[in-house]
Amino acid sequence: MLNLNGKVALVTGASKGIGFAIAKKLADEGVKVVLTGRGKPELDIAVNKIGGDTVGIASDVTSQSSLNDLFSEIRNQFGRLDILVANAGGGEHAPLGQITEQQIDKQFATNVKGVVLTMQGALAVFGSSASAIIIGSSASIDPGPTMSIYGGTKAAVRNMLRSWVSELKGKGIRINIVSPGPTNTDSLREAFGEHAEEGMAFLKNKSPIGRIGEPEEIASVVAFLASDASSYVNGVELFADGGASQT
Repeated sequence: MLNLNGKVALVTGASKGIGFAIAKKLADEGVKVVLTGRGKPELDIAVNKIGGDTVGIASDVTSQSSLNDLFSEIRNQFGRLDILVANAGGGEHAPLGQITEQQIDKQFATNVKGVVLTMQGALAVFGSSASAIIIGSSASIDPGPTMSIYGGTKAAVRNMLRSWVSELKGKGIRINIVSPGPTNTDSLREAFGEHAEEGMAFLKNKSPIGRIGEPEEIASVVAFLASDASSYVNGVELFADGGASQT
């Protein structure tokens, strides 16, 4: 038992994929979950699928004013926040020589700026004891071809964490990173485009355990870090990738 019943969590980028699986896992553990993302219709669908004490509030993690409204609403509805899962992110792959300014700006805005603004907004509503989990990527150490910008954003998050752990000393806030490897989501398949099947086969063959991950497996790791079962775990980047980044 993770003893998460009654806690309040925010999951960003929660309408699909890994974010949705995390929100569902926390809700199944009795957590009151606030799902957020930019698309209200998609959020409504996700909330209906999860049920329970879930709430969907549309917001944009790259916008300070949008996040101000989000955290104000969390304070008004729940009074505090116990768990933050900064999951919102994305990547656009291109080889050196073909990387556009727009691709650079978009990825750093969501994957780096968005994490900073989300963490800062959460500080004002965290309870006396809180757990923040940032969703990174194994691309932070093993980006592979065409993933230099995406991998760079995830490596930046790791270094921000190292600073924040010291800055948050004595505040009762633990902060960790979960870095998934290739995970069976629509966004992964879309990244390969018309070569999706070949790409998925390559990732499967690369994995030491002979397969890629499922969103629910990442969600289980996040739930552990959100709970008091990990009360002495702080400042780590936990790779949930079947060992692929070590080969």
